[in-house]
Amino acid sequence: MPQRRTALKRLRVDKKKRLHNIKLKTDLKNSIKKFLSLVSAKKAKEAQDFFSTIISKLDRAAAKGIIHKNTAARKKSQFTRRIKGIA
Repeated sequence: MPQRRTALKRLRVDKKKRLHNIKLKTDLKNSIKKFLSLVSAKKAKEAQDFFSTIISKLDRAAAKGIIHKNTAARKKSQFTRRIKGIA
């Protein structure tokens, strides 16, 4: 356990940030699952509408460092191909 006040504060801040990042990552994963289920059900219109939401969430997560920027780019590319496949 840290002794200095600054180290104790850093522990508190890191815990808070970690919980926030986990929440955002979980939300992103759930959105991706919803999108993939729409695509697999061949609901082109609904999937197309939800596609912009997914792209936005991926970009925000990459900008905040929750996921790597190349991971976000790869997933956006994969999802674009899936949208074109059902359209």
